[in-house]
Amino acid sequence: MCENALSTEKRKRAAKLALNGNLHKALGILLLLLLFPKATAASSPPSARIAVIIGFTEEVDSQLITGLGGEVRYIYRYVVAIAAKVPQAVLSTLRELPSIAYVEPDGVAWALAEEKWGVRKIRAPEVWDAGYKGSGVDVAVLDTGIFYSHPDLASSYAGGYDFVNNDNDPLDDNGHGTHVAGIIASRKNGLGMVGVAPEASLYGVKVLNHRGRGLFSDIVAGVEWAIDGPDGHKGTLDDSEVISMSFGSPTGSTALHNILQVAYGLGIVLVAAAGNYGPFPNSITFPAKYPEVIAVGATDSMDRVALWSSRGQELDVAAPGVGISSTWINNEYKTLGGTSMAAPHVSGAVALMLSKSAALTPTEVRDLLLTTAKDICSAGFDAKSGYGRIDAFAAVSAPP
Repeated sequence: MCENALSTEKRKRAAKLALNGNLHKALGILLLLLLFPKATAASSPPSARIAVIIGFTEEVDSQLITGLGGEVRYIYRYVVAIAAKVPQAVLSTLRELPSIAYVEPDGVAWALAEEKWGVRKIRAPEVWDAGYKGSGVDVAVLDTGIFYSHPDLASSYAGGYDFVNNDNDPLDDNGHGTHVAGIIASRKNGLGMVGVAPEASLYGVKVLNHRGRGLFSDIVAGVEWAIDGPDGHKGTLDDSEVISMSFGSPTGSTALHNILQVAYGLGIVLVAAAGNYGPFPNSITFPAKYPEVIAVGATDSMDRVALWSSRGQELDVAAPGVGISSTWINNEYKTLGGTSMAAPHVSGAVALMLSKSAALTPTEVRDLLLTTAKDICSAGFDAKSGYGRIDAFAAVSAPP
């Protein structure tokens, strides 16, 4: 009875779409009925479903997916796509529908982890002396969350969201995100450490779980949250000016690239860890590999590129990432190494730049970072260090 009733309902919907001129959708539904007449929620147990991100050519049709036994997780606002779990049997036909732009696996990204010397190395204290400490700049930290009660972070933390557990409490249950947050904006309060931009505001966007892994679908939703800001309205003064991403994946995502393009177009500076897959060539991970994102490699206290820091033509700059001490969960501190630690040095430097010149565009920010970086390998660009190790004071001091 359920299968017959559902099939009848689908045929009615296809007829209605055809009458409205939506022939492509109507034909798609009828084709799926012919090939998969029993692809209903009742006949497709959750174990048989595959997690995917589905892009549409014109408008999202979530009913098409649920009608095929799929479970919709997110309907995105800024990219014409949804995240869902669908029966494996319908994937190949779904990809052939005219209304479907792409169907891609819901891939996994993970934390790229393996302050004091790093903050000094990029000359952040000289920027503070000039009167710029990141005040008024919002930085969204897409990571494992933030242990926001930490004494060095409590006054920097401004809010956030947990997309792993779907609640308003992005409490860090791993430590990685708290370490990243401390590098960016630990307050200068005489306690354990101070971040690069000690007066910037931190937003914890939890997209990685307690093991430091996260689905692309959650990351896309996290970027949307950062675009909207805590008030949920696009284009307000509460939007994030910087998105810091210390995670990576060897494979990309169309949906993730699309939402990052939207953020970039809205004036948000995007920073990401290059990856810990050196010394192999062409080893930059996504999202750092995307052209809209500032890709950051890691150096030690002697300005030597870490052996494990990823290489590639997409690399922009390098920053301190070896033996970096920062905040940790349970009000502790920990020393880590990785491009995960290098990226927040750049995010903090960007916050310093924007606290002086709020009108800088993402392109101008990148250009200033690249042209003022210190050459540490060959002159100009090289695939090992990009354009060199960043110099926050030189970037802030240079004319736009």
